[in-house]
Amino acid sequence: MSLIVVDPEKCNRDGICIETCPAGIIEMEDTEGVPVPVANAEEFCIHCGHCVSVCPTGAMAHAAMKPEDCLPVNRAWLLNGEQVEHFLRYRRSIRTYKDKPVDRDTLTKLIDIARYAPSGHNTQPVKWRVIYDSGEVQRLVGVVVDWMRSVIKNQPEMAAMWHLDRVVAACDAGVDRICRHAPHMIIAHAPKDLRPAQAACTIALTYLELAAQAFGLGVCWGGYFNTASNLYPPMQEALDLPEGEVSFGAMMVGYPKYKYHRMPVRNEPEIAWR
Repeated sequence: MSLIVVDPEKCNRDGICIETCPAGIIEMEDTEGVPVPVANAEEFCIHCGHCVSVCPTGAMAHAAMKPEDCLPVNRAWLLNGEQVEHFLRYRRSIRTYKDKPVDRDTLTKLIDIARYAPSGHNTQPVKWRVIYDSGEVQRLVGVVVDWMRSVIKNQPEMAAMWHLDRVVAACDAGVDRICRHAPHMIIAHAPKDLRPAQAACTIALTYLELAAQAFGLGVCWGGYFNTASNLYPPMQEALDLPEGEVSFGAMMVGYPKYKYHRMPVRNEPEIAWR
């Protein structure tokens, strides 16, 4: 199949696909023809699917996807401004969880949603490591505590800045201040030398974070966990990520123990107009 194929019976020659193509690799064949790929289009195409999704008549097909492969937009489900504001302001970082596992199908659905997050040049580099067993989560908490003890010993100023002594003391007393007794951890990882990887993983985890509340779940970014994942060799060995890949973010996941009834205020935005 050619990179793009246009059904001339459906195409209305409006040029929308040409205008919206990020790589600029579509042109009109002639005044009577249909859109066609430019020379060497395969070299520059990022397989984003914009041409297929923007075509109002479903005339455009791409080698990587056909119109029938793409989920149609349900405009009745699109949120208005007030609903979006409420949805985003309702989100809370959850640090108290029920002692109840989340079924794997639900976690898989969250990750499936998160894969639609944007990534630089549509590289889609994000891979996922789910620490599903709660006992394994707690074993890794112990590895993070070991890292904290080494920081307290060898880098006391940094340890003081991060209040690691309090975190370690709490864990020693049976209070998990690292993963907050969450039943599961989800890690987004990618090749460490790939330029778009960090942003892609961060955005994908943010998608997952926002989607979680629609499934009755709570999440929280695992800062201590992820830092240890990148700085402490025993933690890297325990995670056993693929060669050359690193964790760009870790997230606690579980059912919230409590419900929130109000949305707290935040600082006013500082805006400079030019």
